[in-house]
Amino acid sequence: MTCCEGWTSFNGFSLLVLLLLGIVLSAIPLLVNFVDEGQFFHNPISCFEWWLPGIIGAGLMAIPATTMSLAARRRACCNNRTGMLLSSLLNVITVIGAVYCMLVSIQALLEGPLICNSQENSTSSCEFSFNNLSDIHPESFNLHWFFSESCLAPTDFSNLTIDGFMASDWRKYTLHFNSKENKHRVIHFSVFFGLLLVGILELLFGLSQMVISFLGCLCGVTKQRSRIV
Repeated sequence: MTCCEGWTSFNGFSLLVLLLLGIVLSAIPLLVNFVDEGQFFHNPISCFEWWLPGIIGAGLMAIPATTMSLAARRRACCNNRTGMLLSSLLNVITVIGAVYCMLVSIQALLEGPLICNSQENSTSSCEFSFNNLSDIHPESFNLHWFFSESCLAPTDFSNLTIDGFMASDWRKYTLHFNSKENKHRVIHFSVFFGLLLVGILELLFGLSQMVISFLGCLCGVTKQRSRIV
């Protein structure tokens, strides 16, 4: 198989699962906000949910490549060089969407939910800029707003380490919805950490399919495969 229909089909199924997962994750804070407030975009959990990283980046932008890859099951897109080249180009869109999803998720994890920045959940501090990503350093990615007992009270984070938290402390402070603050922190962390993983996986699948399709375009198809319409 010059076009590696097996991997292409698997890649399409994987992208389908990831894009659906991305859409669901991105919709969770919107639905929670609607249930709590009775309307969308009123006292949101995070302003980064408005950028719809899972719906736009990991979802809509991955649909063309997913459709093309799934068509390989019927050998409809792998029987000529044009189909292979098109598959490679469509995965460029997937890669761009995955990177967008990852960048928004990273900045959301750095900033934390609105309740940790303003007790009134004010959206006046909402600002998303790709320029801010250049200021990201490994030491700043400590998620202190999530691992601390409270993100509202002043806390000394100089000795903060993930390993320093016992399982009982983890369950006591984060894995429950006994307060609005904890609820927003857990939802924010779960959603954007999940979207970060979705973005990484989509990036890997998109790049791998680009390589396979490009090699298939260079190598061409077998005579037996080229006669299949």
